[in-house]
Amino acid sequence: MLATRLIPCLLMDDGALVKTVQFKKKTYVGDPVNAVRIFNQKEVDELILIDISATTQGRGIDFPTIQNIVGECFMPICYGGGVTTVDEMRKLFALGIEKISISSAAIDNPALVRRAAAEFGNQAVVITLDVKKNFFGKYTVRTHGGSRDTKVDPVTMAREMEAAGAGEILLYSIDRDGTWSGFDLTLLQTVCDAVSIPVIACGGAGSLEDVRAANQDGHASAVAIGSMAVFQGKDLGVLIKFPSREQQESIFEQG
Repeated sequence: MLATRLIPCLLMDDGALVKTVQFKKKTYVGDPVNAVRIFNQKEVDELILIDISATTQGRGIDFPTIQNIVGECFMPICYGGGVTTVDEMRKLFALGIEKISISSAAIDNPALVRRAAAEFGNQAVVITLDVKKNFFGKYTVRTHGGSRDTKVDPVTMAREMEAAGAGEILLYSIDRDGTWSGFDLTLLQTVCDAVSIPVIACGGAGSLEDVRAANQDGHASAVAIGSMAVFQGKDLGVLIKFPSREQQESIFEQG
């Protein structure tokens, strides 16, 4: 087992797989079930699936599509998007989801995190923090697809979510999303060093060297890749792919 986890992060919009750039400019990638089948063949250890329109468009959780995906998936899935209640979490876990990511609902109501952690265990509760620099260069946590600024810095928010019972943080850089320009190592290191729970780096991966830097320099416990998992390369066509076990071993030294 590799000491550091590498995870495909798939974005879903109205049942279709898409990829964004800085949370905008959506590109259609394909059917999520077909993508999952390919990741099965590549023996991926886990998967992150985020419905990016469930909250922003008030659509709620697309349970039928999730059921179809889980039915084809051989690996644990962390699902996020539109989750607002413990009852919804129960239904997702009943479908076979392994972990649930909460974002805006957790930020608006930290008590939801406490209730979820108490019922399902800390390890099952992941908090997604979408972070963007403002005009003055200050990092703040955003919700609703980046359109709402909480005015709260990510370290403060991460610590609050850890105290509420979150078992993991998915730290997503809006500025780096889909840019292939590498992770925001300053943001990563600052948040990772401020909490004791694992932090997953997300947003900006363009190469295996970027992935290594997120772990070694940014101190991320795990690394999520989006564009690298669904495109041949920057400005190239769709290709569902994932680094081989040997490639992962070459960038992550085992402890």
